[in-house]
Amino acid sequence: MQYMKPQTAAEASDLLARNEGAARILGGGTDLLVQLRAGMTEPEMIVDIKHLTGMRDISAEDGGLRIGAGVSGQQLGEHEGARAMWPGVVEACELIGSTQIQGRCTMVGNLCNGGPAADSVPAMIAAAAVARIEGPEGARDCPVEDFVTGPGKTVLGKGEFVSSVFLPARPKAASDAYLRFIPRTEMDIAVASAGASIELAEDGTIKSARIALGAVGPRVVLVPDAAAAITGSKLEDPAIAAMVKACEAACNPIDDKRGTVAFRTTVAGVLAKRAAHIAMSRAAERA
Repeated sequence: MQYMKPQTAAEASDLLARNEGAARILGGGTDLLVQLRAGMTEPEMIVDIKHLTGMRDISAEDGGLRIGAGVSGQQLGEHEGARAMWPGVVEACELIGSTQIQGRCTMVGNLCNGGPAADSVPAMIAAAAVARIEGPEGARDCPVEDFVTGPGKTVLGKGEFVSSVFLPARPKAASDAYLRFIPRTEMDIAVASAGASIELAEDGTIKSARIALGAVGPRVVLVPDAAAAITGSKLEDPAIAAMVKACEAACNPIDDKRGTVAFRTTVAGVLAKRAAHIAMSRAAERA
């Protein structure tokens, strides 16, 4: 196994592209090291990117925030600007692992694993986040909602890796929230989860919304019908009922010992409803 420490994104991409066997990126390493020790993966090359320029930076850009691939959950949680602008994204990332894990795990790593139950992904999709992908042909952007194509599968091609995630600017009267259900009180993956982002009009009605569900299908899913159901409302009961129905219709979960299909479907609707209420309340406070 080779350990490589490139000095630029272009060099990292070149190493990945030229490697004929399996190669893995080392960012936070909280998943990769576990997989190595368990014998789940045996890459011929590990490419360390966490030291590259910008990888550990949270920087202002076009009114939003660019989160480097090496930014840990702890670093993101301590960033006042991120907490104020996108509290739902921050609280989702803070649910990844334990306190010790938080010091190393990254939002980008959570995304690149391609897990249907990844905590940060529904929140990022609700936020309309965009992943910056570095590759042999240079950089390209991909909406997070299109990044994962199936369990453990992403749009990344040969020689490509994610260098950052962009959280866009948002209006004053807007906010977000993320909720999940787990069997235990801590340290578990979601049985179902929901991220909600809401922008309010001057009259207090919902001007626009984005609702995303996790752990209820082969990948995290954006539910436009759920957003449409509450747009123009103040989350009155009929609007909420329509949103929950749309969320349940979008679910295609597995049936296992952690939760039945019926349970996951019902919980997804409940979490979406609660997340929407929290996001709306936060948006009202910002108005």
